[in-house]
Amino acid sequence: MVTGLKNILVPVNFTARNSWALQKATEMANTFHAHIHLVHVIRSRSSSIFWHNNTVAMQRATERLLALKDEYRPQICSKSNIEISVIEGNPAEALASYMQQYKMDLVVIGIPRFSIFHHLRSSFSIYNTVQRTGVPVLAVKHDGLVSHFKKIVVPMNDSDYALQVKLAAMLGKHFRSTIYLLSLRGSNGEPDHISIMQSMETIHKMAAIPVQTVTLEDANLASGTLRFSKKINADLILINPAREFILPGLWNRLTRKLLSYDSGIPVVTVPQIA
Repeated sequence: MVTGLKNILVPVNFTARNSWALQKATEMANTFHAHIHLVHVIRSRSSSIFWHNNTVAMQRATERLLALKDEYRPQICSKSNIEISVIEGNPAEALASYMQQYKMDLVVIGIPRFSIFHHLRSSFSIYNTVQRTGVPVLAVKHDGLVSHFKKIVVPMNDSDYALQVKLAAMLGKHFRSTIYLLSLRGSNGEPDHISIMQSMETIHKMAAIPVQTVTLEDANLASGTLRFSKKINADLILINPAREFILPGLWNRLTRKLLSYDSGIPVVTVPQIA
């Protein structure tokens, strides 16, 4: 994953949000000559309180996926391809199994503005998916469909952010980006200079791209990252699923509302190293 992208998963539920994800997945596939996997999950009878004729549902879903494939196939390069799959089961479990079986490098989803109703009924959780599968998730909204990643923001917390830094360097190399390393002041009023220098060294070993370090004057890393990213018109934010990237407030903590849901800028949630 850190050296490139080979397989990109787009979970499909046939809503308008799928087009946002497909546009971004197409751009990434063309950049890295990756394959796109369109996967729709039909709840099995055992995981649904309603009776379904799954044979008919699977046939209809296959036809709709084929239509999506035909629509987007002309937009991707000859070295890439679009695969389609309709699988049956619990959506979260089925997608996780597919990611591991076919070695997905990235998941791309379109997300609406956060609402507790959507959060409770959604079969896809960024936090749970990253924690469970170790596969990064790129979340995009309709207003975050930039065709480049020229400014990449990497907030650094107390958790292991090595994969964030390496992924930022890989993307920065391909898109000729500037990377911004963000940190809060420590208890002594100073940023963690050792971690910052190590991160800069990692990036410069992987790519000859500019890196800037920024110390945020905020109490919360999530809200501070959003403010800074909007100020510089950033194109991408890379976080991990640690508690520091859950937005402040009791309700946000209870629902594990990552900053992805408040960001108009695309956000990649990267797994932490175990």
